[in-house]
Amino acid sequence: MRYKLLQEGDIQVCVIRHPRTFLSKILTSKFLRRWEPHHLTLADNSLASATPTGYMENSISYSAIEDVQLLSWENAPKYCLQLTIPGGTVLLQAANSYLRDQWFHSLQWKKKIYKYKKVLSNPSRWEVVLKEIRTLVDMALTSPLQDDSIHQAPLEIVSKLLSENNNLTTQDHESIIVAIAPLLENNHPPPDLCEFFCKHCRERPRSMVVIEVFTPVVQRILKHNMDFGKCPRLRLFTQEYILALNELNAGMEVVKKFIHSMHGPTGQCPHPRVLPNLVAVCLAAIYSCYEEFINSRDNSPSLKEIRNGCQQQCDRKPNLPLRLLHTSPDLVSQEATLTESRLKPVIVTSNEIHVEVERNNTANQKMTANVGNGSEPNLIDCLMVSPTCSTMSIELSAQADRILGCYVEILKMLSDYDDWRPALASLLQPIPFPKEALAHEKFTKELKYVIQRFAEDPRQEVHSCLLSVRAGKDGWFQLYSPGGVACDDDGELFASMVHILMGSCYKTKKFLLSLAENKLGPCMLLALRGNQTMVEILCLMLEYNIIDNNDTQLQIISTLESTDVGKRMYEQLCDRQRELKELQRKGGPTRLTLPSKSTDADLARLLSSGSFGNLENLSLAFTNVTSACAEHLIKLPSLKQLNLWSTQFGDAGLRLLSEHLTMLQVLNLCETPVTDAGLLALSSMKSLCSLNMNSTKLSADTYEDLKVFL
Repeated sequence: MRYKLLQEGDIQVCVIRHPRTFLSKILTSKFLRRWEPHHLTLADNSLASATPTGYMENSISYSAIEDVQLLSWENAPKYCLQLTIPGGTVLLQAANSYLRDQWFHSLQWKKKIYKYKKVLSNPSRWEVVLKEIRTLVDMALTSPLQDDSIHQAPLEIVSKLLSENNNLTTQDHESIIVAIAPLLENNHPPPDLCEFFCKHCRERPRSMVVIEVFTPVVQRILKHNMDFGKCPRLRLFTQEYILALNELNAGMEVVKKFIHSMHGPTGQCPHPRVLPNLVAVCLAAIYSCYEEFINSRDNSPSLKEIRNGCQQQCDRKPNLPLRLLHTSPDLVSQEATLTESRLKPVIVTSNEIHVEVERNNTANQKMTANVGNGSEPNLIDCLMVSPTCSTMSIELSAQADRILGCYVEILKMLSDYDDWRPALASLLQPIPFPKEALAHEKFTKELKYVIQRFAEDPRQEVHSCLLSVRAGKDGWFQLYSPGGVACDDDGELFASMVHILMGSCYKTKKFLLSLAENKLGPCMLLALRGNQTMVEILCLMLEYNIIDNNDTQLQIISTLESTDVGKRMYEQLCDRQRELKELQRKGGPTRLTLPSKSTDADLARLLSSGSFGNLENLSLAFTNVTSACAEHLIKLPSLKQLNLWSTQFGDAGLRLLSEHLTMLQVLNLCETPVTDAGLLALSSMKSLCSLNMNSTKLSADTYEDLKVFL
């Protein structure tokens, strides 16, 4: 039978207190069998004044209890406990045998734990101490009590013992760790014990204790809902344990096996907390590699002052090694020839980091504009990097370099698991690394593998995390694009990111606008080199009228005609434009219904047969059209009513409609496979006043959101 541990103040019951000298007489008295809680009758009335009854007026400390015994009487059990204390004895009566036994085991536990605290507080011989520790552990494991403190109290006693005795040998360390190992199977080590474990991992990483004892402890930490902010030493212990594994022969293979064991044998990880905890450990370890540099910038000019040229100087220590240079007039691009003042050169020196950057006038103008509205500078501007010229050198110590290599490799391992990749992408989307790390070429080069895995993943919840979390803040897409702080491949990764994002991004027009504003030069350069994705991007910019400047349009056309693939796609664009003009010419019916079982090809063939500039009502109900027909629907400028009842029209088509059919008023999506992801895109359609979503995968939350907009 299991019992709960007695807590302070739990015993507030009727007691009988008497001097120890009369104990034998009372226990053998026939009158005790007739005892009731509210009175006691004794043969000798002279003893009544020495044996008061009732509730305890003063508490009895657990350390003052000399002995605890169970008492019972034949034919009239009273469920009593006898507590022997200095100068007398106390009898406690419980309501039943279970409660009495619970008190008994609790009082015994408290009494013994105080004994071990006293014995282990002043150790004399360590062989005796080790024996006492083993006895303490056995007592905790065999106790019938159920409470977290049953195992935590021995661990805290041992933790205090180790913290107060620093002269132990390595053998003593390992013997104590092995002795308390059974308690660690179901309990987290206390902070001081974590400190001791960290020290052992650093000093003896190849010890078998690390593998045999620490492995299940770390696994338990990672599988629980852990708040490392409140338990930083548990995170540090996990970090040191992984570094110890890395010190073994074929260290990264050992680490890889450990990560695989945490993932689980099946495709779906059975422990959803493992990944966030592992990422938290990795981020803390990587942050520690640059901690010296980060601390050195505590008194440095603020980011706004850096962008303002540090015009307001204060007494500060030199911190972030940043040197701002300026391009000569002949290096300034044609688009940046504006009459604007240059920033004054600012030099911040440091022995550890050295960053030199040239910025052109376009970046200068953007920086000045952002400062004017009081916004916080984005990451790329903070690092002062531009595509014109950027050189940076960050030297880490050997230990920091080893830590960085280990934990970046772990991030790469995590990105290889398909079921972990969505959550990993979401955790890394805000770019939770210090800007010193992003200015470090080795770090960004190694992390590129993780970003590449995100860019290759076909799931939108993964590759959409390449974009920034909110407007005005940089994301991985900006950092690894040409001119970004991490780009080292002439735009290959950038092209793959653009390709995957254009395939799923429901804000295609908005995405193209951002490319035209910030990345038009790199897009044209890659298109000039024959990159098919960039050629398609330039064609879409022309088709959707993204570029307003005529000279820029002509330059894009010249770029397209300079390669075979560009020339072919531009000719197809011209053909589509001619067909579009013919399609949108005024005339034709105002209402149109396609026959049942019609396909996307049938719709395309019909719309290419004449003018449909007047078409306002189109019914595709009970046909076999899919989201692919949206490319033809968006070419109908006057369309106001669209019936898609019982078709295979999905989310991708809805996203395209939401961007182009601004005049659409009535939309029937009954019995279509659309989901929340596509329906939310309809919130941008301001003219929409009637929407049928019966028998779709619409959730209650999305319904409430749409009610606000429609």
